[in-house]
Amino acid sequence: MVLKDILAISGEPGLFKFVAQGKNAIIVEHLETGKRTSAFSSAKVSSLEEISVFTEKEDLPLGKVFDRIFEKESGGSAIDSKVKPEKLKEYFEEIVPDYSREKVYVSDIKKIVLWYNILLKKNMLVKEEPEKKEEAVKEGEQKESVPEVSTAPEKKKKKAPASGTKSQKPGK
Repeated sequence: MVLKDILAISGEPGLFKFVAQGKNAIIVEHLETGKRTSAFSSAKVSSLEEISVFTEKEDLPLGKVFDRIFEKESGGSAIDSKVKPEKLKEYFEEIVPDYSREKVYVSDIKKIVLWYNILLKKNMLVKEEPEKKEEAVKEGEQKESVPEVSTAPEKKKKKAPASGTKSQKPGK
């Protein structure tokens, strides 16, 4: 999922969309209410793109978790985030079977499910197109792997002595 401009702000309910960069803050728009506000540099702002879920092997990006929920629900909404904790854990285990039970709390699962449902309601669950992404990576690799070769001989520049040092050789 493309989650680049979707933000979570610590202490604020819901999700926000990045609007603009201010001098000492960023301007954000609440996804559900549409109300614009400022998030100052003292607020803990996280892009959903940077969030990942702890698993037993390696961390799983939140976008991939959303993809799995989307596939499981066939594009429909996920379980209600207010159900009993046991049900949430069972549901999340179906989505991410190897998630770390010690590091991922019920509150984290609630947020993930809630965020998924908010984004689904707003039609903001846009899948990344892997073919285009892979092509861009391959093109970037080709550009980087072909070094530019200069046929002109390199001229060596003489270093000027540092200020405050003698330019004479020792012993003279």
